Amino acid sequence: MRRLLAGVLLFALPLPAQQLPGFRSSATERQLSLESQLISVPESASAGRHAAVLSARPHVAGTPAQIATADYVLGQMASWGLDTLRVGFEVFLPFHDSTIVELLGPRRERLVLEEPAIAEDPFSGEPFTAMNGYSGAGDVSAEVVYVNYGLPADYRTLDSLGISVSGKIAIARYGRSYRGIKAREAELHGAAALIIYSDPGDDGYAVGEVYPAGPMRNEHGVQRGSIFNGNGDPSTPGWASVPGSRRLPVDSMGIARIPVVPMSHGNAARILARLEGPSVPQGWQGGLGFRYHLGGAGIRVRVGVWPERGDRALKRIQNTFGIIRGSEYPDEVVIVGGHRDAWGHGAIDNVSGVVSILEAARAWGEMLRSGNRPSRTLVFATWDAEEWGLVGAFEWAELMAEDLDRTAIAYINQDVTASGYRFGASGSASLRTLIRDVAQVVGQPADTVTIYAAWRGNSDDEPPVGGLGGGSDFVAFHGYLGIPSLDFGFGGPGGIYHSAYDTRTFVERFGDPGYRAHTADARLLAVLMARLANATVIPYEYSELGEQVIELVAQVRREPGASSIATALDRLASAGAILAQVGRNFAVARNGVLWSDRTPEGVAEINSILRQVERQMLDPNGLPGRPALRHQIFAPDRDNGYANVPFPAIAEALRDGDSVRAAEAARSLAERVTRAAALMDQATRALPTDR
Repeated sequence: MRRLLAGVLLFALPLPAQQLPGFRSSATERQLSLESQLISVPESASAGRHAAVLSARPHVAGTPAQIATADYVLGQMASWGLDTLRVGFEVFLPFHDSTIVELLGPRRERLVLEEPAIAEDPFSGEPFTAMNGYSGAGDVSAEVVYVNYGLPADYRTLDSLGISVSGKIAIARYGRSYRGIKAREAELHGAAALIIYSDPGDDGYAVGEVYPAGPMRNEHGVQRGSIFNGNGDPSTPGWASVPGSRRLPVDSMGIARIPVVPMSHGNAARILARLEGPSVPQGWQGGLGFRYHLGGAGIRVRVGVWPERGDRALKRIQNTFGIIRGSEYPDEVVIVGGHRDAWGHGAIDNVSGVVSILEAARAWGEMLRSGNRPSRTLVFATWDAEEWGLVGAFEWAELMAEDLDRTAIAYINQDVTASGYRFGASGSASLRTLIRDVAQVVGQPADTVTIYAAWRGNSDDEPPVGGLGGGSDFVAFHGYLGIPSLDFGFGGPGGIYHSAYDTRTFVERFGDPGYRAHTADARLLAVLMARLANATVIPYEYSELGEQVIELVAQVRREPGASSIATALDRLASAGAILAQVGRNFAVARNGVLWSDRTPEGVAEINSILRQVERQMLDPNGLPGRPALRHQIFAPDRDNGYANVPFPAIAEALRDGDSVRAAEAARSLAERVTRAAALMDQATRALPTDR
């Protein structure tokens, strides 16, 4: 059954007879009524108004235009009755004083790196630098070598062919990995500079119609982006960039030493078409209309990058917070966050996520005015400088680590939430059931079914909730602090990522016409926060974490060298099975108490125990060479950056051929899972046992 409100199809919530995990039976009807009210508030017209303001100008972190977005967000939240706060940091964000790419022969020609205006898009054409954040400085003139995607396997192939990039300029295509990995590998192999371009075979005309006729990248589109492989301010690794903090000198920061420049495929073609040398190996041919060659001869190119240094490289950034203090458990906190900064107008990345947060905050502001204050404190955050390396979120997480460990029950990330209608989610195993449940009460954009129904499709299995890897602000909360986290949104085809064409016009023509996905995402977010905020017992399902451990052990057993650590993996799988069982035991006992309409006397103690279960998965030393990545279930792949890798300490040791280190990592993780199971058993014993 469904009803029509304000021209939008809204789905009826489950009947009160359907009990909600974590809620007393007598609270269910009130909760469902609240959720229905929350769903009714976000609307496409309001989402469109926010998007128009926030995407009006390019707003790179550290610029006045970006500070203006903070002012807008705070002003809106204050008008809805939320308490507001801004927290600033001074961080190392070196803009480029100059960036040059020149063809040196047969006729010297300087390439125009920035995108031109498009007549059909009135927001295009505003100049801002085509740059890779944290590029090294340098002025290099050399021959060029094509390195495919510029990944470790590609350099091994070049080595086998007797092709060296030492002293030369490497040119790599975007894709299959984070751009910082490409810069790392080019530098490790002796390249003097790196050009990264967007190949039409990956996101251009070989995939679909190009912008403005379609959503894919045109010949002028440039993918900007950071090449920093760390997290947070590289001048203050491991501590917050507050006034008076000590800073590393530039030559001690973990940033690139060689100049790195992004480029469109229109410009890249002018280089690649002139490369001589052997024809490329199978699989290396891109989408440009000529045969690719490895180079090393045929053309010389100049690449020059001059980043700011000294005090000019330090920029002021601002995180913003809208806060609704909880009525019953004010020291337990649900946080939603998304980054405000962009590499241009950022209408998709990430104005869409900020709009979802704003509309969810507006919905909660309406509830606040009607006397519906959440039981727990809600924090609506927007982060600065995410595009440079999750800087704003990480600096705040470092500053607030002790408080967050004590108070945070969940972090929800909103990044690129509305670029199509295909829903997807990733997150902690303990929150998989919750996101699936909430997706059953919110309508799918541009459809007559729920998000859950569209997400599941015709499958007999539950829709997948992936593990959290890297590439967005959730790393600061999940990977660094061990806070149960979720990341979700609606996606679709597109090739305007980090380009000058990520504009309001693109959204309204291709990404989300009518702002329906923005609205659906905000509704889902508002209801999800309500479930987390108002449940008597936090609705984690830690049996899912135990089941996940068992599943991931089975995956790792298929990796090369895994047979050498079979005994340690057996122990880890057994620990996972115990956690799965005690998690189920807790859920049965919890539901038995709450659904008989009782409130456990020790509910605060129970919730405190539950908050610490996922924290057991943290290794305080972090992964080798990556101390900020402490979560041992998933982490960003060290040779990809975006993709997640399960059991990263084990997987990396196996990749290195170090079975001793891999076995020790498996035994250590088994101990962590065992401690988590003991906590779940303790939480179960804290529940009343009489019936």
